[in-house]
Amino acid sequence: MPGLLLDTLRGNSGSRRPVWLMRQAGRYLPEYRALRAAKGGFLELATDPVAAAEVTLQPVRRFGFDGAILFSDILMVPWALGQDLTFGPGEGPRLAPKADNPDVIGGLGASSQDRLQPIYQTLHRVAAAIPKDTTILGFAGSPWTVATYMIAGQGTKDQAEARLLAYVDSESMDRLIDTIVDLTVDYLANQFGAGAEAVQLFDSWAGSLSPAQFERWVIAPTERITSRLHERCPESLVIGFPKGAGGKLAAYARETGVDAIGLDESVDPAWANSVLPEGMPVQGNLDPLALLAGGSELDAAARRILDAFAGRPHVFNLGHGIDKETPIAHVERLLEVVRDWRG
Repeated sequence: MPGLLLDTLRGNSGSRRPVWLMRQAGRYLPEYRALRAAKGGFLELATDPVAAAEVTLQPVRRFGFDGAILFSDILMVPWALGQDLTFGPGEGPRLAPKADNPDVIGGLGASSQDRLQPIYQTLHRVAAAIPKDTTILGFAGSPWTVATYMIAGQGTKDQAEARLLAYVDSESMDRLIDTIVDLTVDYLANQFGAGAEAVQLFDSWAGSLSPAQFERWVIAPTERITSRLHERCPESLVIGFPKGAGGKLAAYARETGVDAIGLDESVDPAWANSVLPEGMPVQGNLDPLALLAGGSELDAAARRILDAFAGRPHVFNLGHGIDKETPIAHVERLLEVVRDWRG
């Protein structure tokens, strides 16, 4: 029998909702902070299969989540394509050289995919240790979001560098997106082979694009990934998370071929329920700040989401990653609310 989360992603809806939280393996947990301090840098931790498997399992042990999300980063793909990846103290990730011109983009792929082998080893270790009814979730960044980091060399406020390149040199952008798509398909297929039972595509910067650009750089590449992945791994399940998609959410759900759709905190659950394809599993979408705040507002916000999706398969989650300052007691309270709810 599949676990509750996997069963829900397959389109089945029971009275209880499965729950996991984006970034559930991370800095709000004291056991994570202790391990991070012992290991040193983030990349060293994420590429150590023993340590990364431990981090992946920590929140499952503590809270009994229905899913365990692989501890890694969306920038493993550009790292495997040949960009240098660093995580400096107190700053976000940095990639070099910037993939902002045809010469650099044309040279991508020279690096060996051996850089990804520790990720698969982590999944093997998680699969050997996890409770049988807990779903193992892999992930990758969606091509547009990954490209924004590769072009700017770091995260940016408005993704202006990538958006400009898409207008002034669409041929180079096409080549970059195609390169990311090809490796992402291999990467996710190998994650399934190593033990993942479902994967999530994170498109964290999808909301910065105009409708036409959204179709070209978000929907079309995502459809290529899902169709090729479903062909290679017929049982594969893909959750698409187009943060900030807004009114383009329904088109994303219809046209990308994803099996379930994750909603960010800005989406009205009642509206989403009315416009998304009937029976399509949804995931989300509690505001991480509501979880940080706790109290009666947390309870009410969680119940509103649960009630809005009472008639369809629903995986309870946040609308984005958990805040590092979130008290453990607030997570425990959220789980009480979700697990006590009955549709």
